[in-house]
Amino acid sequence: MARSSNNLVVPQATAALQRLKLEAAQELGVTIPQDGYYGNYTSRETGSLGGYITKRLVQQAEQALSGSGRTL
Repeated sequence: MARSSNNLVVPQATAALQRLKLEAAQELGVTIPQDGYYGNYTSRETGSLGGYITKRLVQQAEQALSGSGRTL
């Protein structure tokens, strides 16, 4: 069994990230496996899901930064 190297910096974010993953999957029409095994999915399906989640996280970060008056 492969070990994940993706450790959350803020462990309390787990629920929010799970919710974001479910929303993204629903919008893209990808079903999330109940057992967590993605071996039966194509790279395109999982890649599009990961890319979409990353896009949404970047948008949220940009909105948070622009709303706080900070500049990059």
